[in-house]
Amino acid sequence: MTEFEIIARYFARRSRTAVLGVGDDCALVRARKGMVLALSTDMLLSGRHFLPDADPQQLGHKSLAVNLSDLAAMGAEPRWALLAIALPKADGKWIRAFARGFFRLARRFGTELIGGDTTKGPLTISITVIGELPQRLALRRDAACAGDDIWLSGATGEAALGLAHLRGRVRLGGAARKACLARLHEPEPRVKLGLALRGVARSAIDVSDGLLADLGHVAKASRVAAELRWEDIPRARPIASCPDEGLAKECLYAGGDDYELVFTAPRAARARVEAAGRKAGVRVTAIGAMVRGKPGVRVRDSLGRTVSIPRAGFDHFA
Repeated sequence: MTEFEIIARYFARRSRTAVLGVGDDCALVRARKGMVLALSTDMLLSGRHFLPDADPQQLGHKSLAVNLSDLAAMGAEPRWALLAIALPKADGKWIRAFARGFFRLARRFGTELIGGDTTKGPLTISITVIGELPQRLALRRDAACAGDDIWLSGATGEAALGLAHLRGRVRLGGAARKACLARLHEPEPRVKLGLALRGVARSAIDVSDGLLADLGHVAKASRVAAELRWEDIPRARPIASCPDEGLAKECLYAGGDDYELVFTAPRAARARVEAAGRKAGVRVTAIGAMVRGKPGVRVRDSLGRTVSIPRAGFDHFA
């Protein structure tokens, strides 16, 4: 197949919401009245972000999910996506499965593919997503205030524990293996929660590189410190029952790929935050508070002692 046959056969869709979609030099979109556009892009490389033998349908899901997660963290509603993909060869079976996973998730969140690029090369996937939101309701990283509660959706660590299992660092069995690998390969972007937190939360970020590392970005941008309560951090069953306590701790605080939301909100908004979680169908837990002080993240136990965490999170160049 040629490049254009691949696009026509597997990725071309008639757009219902864009002014002009796939098939021209540029796509044309128009924001709805009163809205601003939110744009984000992520690149996934074989051997760096996913294993070379990754299931293509799961990869199609994940490549879009990690981008939708960025929109969720801003409180934006997904609208459109652009896909640039480099393929080692024109393998119709692989491309068909990838497209199936991509479009299945896209349909769930009303996201239309409106353009991109296809070329031959080492397997690389780059997606740009475009969403909409009222500008005054954006959940910006620099908006946290001292005194805010820190909240976390779901729980962190399972995706990293699943990766540790694949790399032979731990052996998971039965339900734990299934749960962790599902979180690693097919993460759930918290789009509904991000929308429900509009006007409730002040700031948010998605946990892609690790809870401490990502919360640290909020603290730095907002010029305040974050203090987490050790005993309040939710632990999924595979993390709580992991035989390697050191690995479990590392995954919980520094493991990436969970794509949960960590966000801040005024103390007076606690009931509204809990209502937003119920509306989105996801558990939300208050895990600490923003405080005055040098920007950074500290974890304290029930006696107020600092808990040592050797590594904060993932860094592409570390």
